[in-house]
Order: sequence, then C-alpha cells, then structure tokens
Amino acid sequence: MKNGVLFGIGAYFLWGLLPIYWKFIHNVPALEIISHRMIWSFIFVVGVIAFSGGWAEFRVSLRGKKDILPFLFTSLLLTGNWLIYVWAVNAGFIVETSLGYFINPLVNVLLGVLFLREKLRPWQWVSVGLAFLGVAYLSWQYGSLPWIALSLAFSFAFYGLIKKKAALSSTQGFATETGIMFFPALAYLLFLEFTGKGAFGHQSLRVTALLILAGVATGLPLLLFGKAARMIPLSMMGFLQYLAPTMQLFIGVFLYHEPFPLDRLIGFGLIWIALLIYSLEGIVSHQKARSATPEMNREMHLPGWLRVKK
Repeated sequence: MKNGVLFGIGAYFLWGLLPIYWKFIHNVPALEIISHRMIWSFIFVVGVIAFSGGWAEFRVSLRGKKDILPFLFTSLLLTGNWLIYVWAVNAGFIVETSLGYFINPLVNVLLGVLFLREKLRPWQWVSVGLAFLGVAYLSWQYGSLPWIALSLAFSFAFYGLIKKKAALSSTQGFATETGIMFFPALAYLLFLEFTGKGAFGHQSLRVTALLILAGVATGLPLLLFGKAARMIPLSMMGFLQYLAPTMQLFIGVFLYHEPFPLDRLIGFGLIWIALLIYSLEGIVSHQKARSATPEMNREMHLPGWLRVKK
C-alpha cells in the first residue's frame, strides 16, 4: 500500500507541475502544442504497451468496433480539455484552471445522479449545493460565468463518464484516444510546416525538445495513476486528487503572480468546504459499510430461523 501511495502522489505531483511545463513553451500556439502532445503521447504509450508485452492483447481489443466507438467521443473531449487548459495556462489563467479541477469531483457526482441514477446522501447534497453557491458567487464577481473552470470540469467529467462504460483498460484506452487523433494532429503539423508557421525545429532546441517530451509528461503520470488506483483505496485516491489543483493554484498565485483577491478567496473557500464535506462524508460512509459487512456475513452463515428479521 505504501508504494501505491507513492505512485499516487507522484502522479498528482507531476500533473500539478504541468503549468510550469506549458509556460516554458508559451510562445507556441496552444493548438500546435496539443497536436504534438497527441502525437508524442501516442508514440510513448504504444511503446509502453509493446515493452510490457501487451501488444497482442491490444491488437485484439481494437477489432471490436463497439469497444472503439466510445473512444471517438472521449478523444474529442480529451482534445478540447487539453486545448482549453494549455491555452488558459499560457494566457495567465492558471488559478481558474485549478478551480476547474477542484469542481470536477462534484461535477462527477452530478453526472452520476443525472445519467447513472445514483442517489446522493443528505451531506452529499449539501456539498453539491455549496459548490453551486461558490460558482455562483465567483460568476457574480467575474461578471460572467468562469467558463474556463466550468469547461475543464464538465469536459473531464463527461470524459470519465464515458470511460466508465468503456471495455479497454486505461492504458489501452489512452492509446486508442491518442491514436484516433494522431493523423489529424499530424496533418495539422505538416500544414504548419509547409506554410512556414511551425515551431518544431524552427525555434530553440529547448522548445523542440519540450514538444517531443510532451508525450512523456502526459503519459508518465497516467501510468503512475493506473498503478496507484490498483493498489490503494478509492477514498485515498479521492484525497490525493486535490494535490494537483492545489499545486496549480499556488503556482498561479505565487510563481506567476496571478491575482487572488478576497472575493475570489471567498468563492474558492465555499468550494473547498464543499469538497471537505463530501470527502469526510464519503470516508464515514465507507467505514460504516466496512464495519457492517462482517456482521452481515456472520449472519448469513446462521440458520434461517436464527437470522435477525429486519
């Protein structure tokens, strides 16, 4: 379990550092960055699958058209999410991107209610309501909806909703998504090259290297996350996931000096309280369920006439 925690911390720590990575290549347009990210991520993850001996299984999984169909939608959602995120980071909206990933877990809950008919417990409704108040307050202060945060939160939530029903593993699914976008991304980069607008190989060596390494920067935390998810409880992963947006918030405020006045702190504070309530309620409910399970199991082994009638 200790290794699982370290893998989880490593994944979210690397995700938390991504704003700095994209800032290093802020002179490159966001769409060009995303195109490189798709291409090199695909090459990286396919290399990992082949090296781990999973290539034959991956090829077999690609033959099922029904298994691939959901990834047509997730690839578009992932592209949109990445594009908004990279553009927002390099345009000076790191704080608002962090808000999107703070909101995301509660948007997941909302989609679960709407599409999976999941039922919320009373304190979960309280947390969702507080998050709504926080977004409403920030919208009032901004004078408009925080569209960057909401776009990131909802696109990633729908991405997760569709992936929940997908048949492929996380690594195979990611390879499929980036593979679907590989040729459109390559076509766009070739267009930039032929029109003399491409950055790859035409700016500094550092920029070219960082564009290539975007695949590793994307794929490595994903692999660490996959290992952690199999080794530690979901409740612990739920706590660790707040590491990345917290780091992004601090990076935006303290490293790149983005404004974070009292009004914004109030809105964020409501959302943080909502997340705290939701997390603590989930832990308490999980512990109650675990403590009740042994009693239920013992009862099931009793003769029918000795079982408690409820």
